[in-house]
Amino acid sequence: MRELVRAAEIDGPPTGIALDSAGTGGWHVGEPPDPRATAAARRRGIALSGHARQVRVEDFARFDAIVAMDRANVRALSALAPDQRSRAKIRLLREFDPASAGLEDLDVPDPYYDSERGFDIVLDQVQAACAGLLEHARARGSST
Repeated sequence: MRELVRAAEIDGPPTGIALDSAGTGGWHVGEPPDPRATAAARRRGIALSGHARQVRVEDFARFDAIVAMDRANVRALSALAPDQRSRAKIRLLREFDPASAGLEDLDVPDPYYDSERGFDIVLDQVQAACAGLLEHARARGSST
């Protein structure tokens, strides 16, 4: 998503799109991205950086949308959300992929215990959904 926003030249507040990434669990806090994910992204010309952090209650006030990779994350985020308005910000990433319309399962699979190919499959899904998310955010003028 960062690469798409950067390419569209609309990154950063106050007029752009602000992005952050966080997990619902704390088991990888402080760690860099998985080397297999980094390699798969690099093959596509995408640089992954940063260190893992866990979602905080303040994120619901900071962002217009909280985007989850799967329904388990939606449940965890819903439990963390301080109120109904905050829960309404939670969406599944693949909801933004027009090719996913009508699909029953919109979860992005976790490739962690899968083969290298799993990371490429996930990147295909994420890139398609992020293109739709960018269009959605541009239309709304929001931070995600």
